[in-house]
Amino acid sequence: MPVISVPYAFNEEELYVDLESIFGHSLFLKCEGFNFAGSIKLKAATEMVETAERDGVLTPDSILVESSSGNLGVALSMIAASKGYRFLCVTDSRCNLSTRLMMEALGSQVHIVAGQEANGGFLGARIDYIRALCASDDRYVWLSQYTNPGNWRAHYRKTAPEIAHQFPGLDVLFVGAGTTGTLMGCARYFRKWHRPVRIVALDSVGSVAFGGAPGRRMIPGLGMSIRPPLLDESYVDEVIRVEEADTIRTCHSLARHGFLFGGSTGTVVSGAMGWLAEHDARELTAVAIAPDLGDRYLDTIYQANWLQDLYGDEVLNSDEVSAGSWAASPAPRTRSGGRP
Repeated sequence: MPVISVPYAFNEEELYVDLESIFGHSLFLKCEGFNFAGSIKLKAATEMVETAERDGVLTPDSILVESSSGNLGVALSMIAASKGYRFLCVTDSRCNLSTRLMMEALGSQVHIVAGQEANGGFLGARIDYIRALCASDDRYVWLSQYTNPGNWRAHYRKTAPEIAHQFPGLDVLFVGAGTTGTLMGCARYFRKWHRPVRIVALDSVGSVAFGGAPGRRMIPGLGMSIRPPLLDESYVDEVIRVEEADTIRTCHSLARHGFLFGGSTGTVVSGAMGWLAEHDARELTAVAIAPDLGDRYLDTIYQANWLQDLYGDEVLNSDEVSAGSWAASPAPRTRSGGRP
């Protein structure tokens, strides 16, 4: 049995759920929510903090500061508490209440930006606040998950090799795109692998990460209001954009079968199932990454009043919340660079 002395030393690496019995297509969902931070962000947080320590950027007097919609903030809160650092998470109103309370319970300070920058949305406002803070006091250390190579390196070193070990015959990998750390780390690893793997990125409608018009996005996790600095589209074979209503329906379909996952997972699974439905996937080995679980979304995507206020009464139509609901309205798809 594992015995640990620090909370970031444990992460479940080998748990997968085969979704064929729910959606009719075999898709192995890598569950990354079983660690003390509750999400895949633990890997990037650990890599970035430990690199900053080795480089002498972090000292005992440092105050960590980071912009996060939730999960990275929790991971950094946990690591900061374990290592004795102070941590300030800069977020916005879309951050789930339970996530904010969790960061505060771990001893972190949470600042919620009040407005949006004209060109950068909430993210622009968060980054502007952090830059002003760092300029005012040199004790603040901003890891900058949006530009830090440790973000993608964590998944190059850990997530992708874990998948390769379990699925040596992997054909297609579905990865959600936020900062694109997970996407870029996995894509770089499998570009050098012994067999070609198709890399499919899942993004939210309204995100400008891969181009397109900006739009309202209320579910934190995936999507960006700016082009991700870490993104190199030459590593991506295809991009699928998913409507938030389809994300919600997929989450509820999974929950009806006993699997409570977060919004990012709903987006990834919705897009992946649409892709598999349009391809001859019977002989394909397909894997998708589930970044977190659904307990932090109980007051949002699993709360009826929140859903009705934002998406209307029909978002959870009983005919749509059923196995295979994605087939009636597949997610929009666009090809983006990569191999043909």
